[in-house]
Amino acid sequence: MTRQLFIPLTLLVVVGFLIGPFLIIVAASFSAGDTLAFPPQGFSLKWIAKVFTVESFRESFAMSMFLAIGGTFTALLLGIPASYAMSRYKLPLSETVRTIVSAPIIVPGIIVGLALLRYFVVPFGIGITLALFLAHTALILPYAVRVVSASLNNLRSDIEEAAVLLGSSRLGAFFRVVLPNIRGGILSAFILGFVTSFNQVPVSLFLSGPGVRTLPIDMLGYMEIVFDPSVAALSSLLAFLSIGIVFLAERFLGFSRYV
Repeated sequence: MTRQLFIPLTLLVVVGFLIGPFLIIVAASFSAGDTLAFPPQGFSLKWIAKVFTVESFRESFAMSMFLAIGGTFTALLLGIPASYAMSRYKLPLSETVRTIVSAPIIVPGIIVGLALLRYFVVPFGIGITLALFLAHTALILPYAVRVVSASLNNLRSDIEEAAVLLGSSRLGAFFRVVLPNIRGGILSAFILGFVTSFNQVPVSLFLSGPGVRTLPIDMLGYMEIVFDPSVAALSSLLAFLSIGIVFLAERFLGFSRYV
């Protein structure tokens, strides 16, 4: 009997530990008070509405969308051919290349951001926007390679060879046979890369500058000046956006199969 109670209680504690902070932020975002507090002081939607009126939030949101979409597209353009080459051909040092590509996942983001700033951005005088774009692309690339590689490994190579034997060129077989069969993996890689880039903080913190900020960095700067529930409201909206994207990916693409 004790064991039967212990397992559900353990699960309840774990779930509460994971989603408890999120529920507190969501509750605080609907507070009617003028300061961020829990329990919320009444119920109001004014802070949800205020999020859309803050100009810096709109500008940083546009920057984050640009980096997430543009960086993910660029990472896929680089990652798909790299994944194909490593999956279909026995290249020398392929495992070493795979390890190097995965480095941004393994190394803490704060170290990556500091290294890029000190040894790449400052010496070459790269602009803030370009530096952020390159950094986000580098951070997304490992996810693109990993997810697309998983899809390619699940695709039988003899299907592609059959297309070649029937008269198609190798390039034509890639576009007509390989890409349509791994489109689920490509879409999953895009969604994973988008969410990763949009929520990126450590690297963006080092590379942001005057007038150029991502939304998470702008939220941190806003909280240094104003301590109202609007940041909680924005955090709730972003969390629900991320959850919705992942849910739709799992529902329609079988997201977990490619990760």
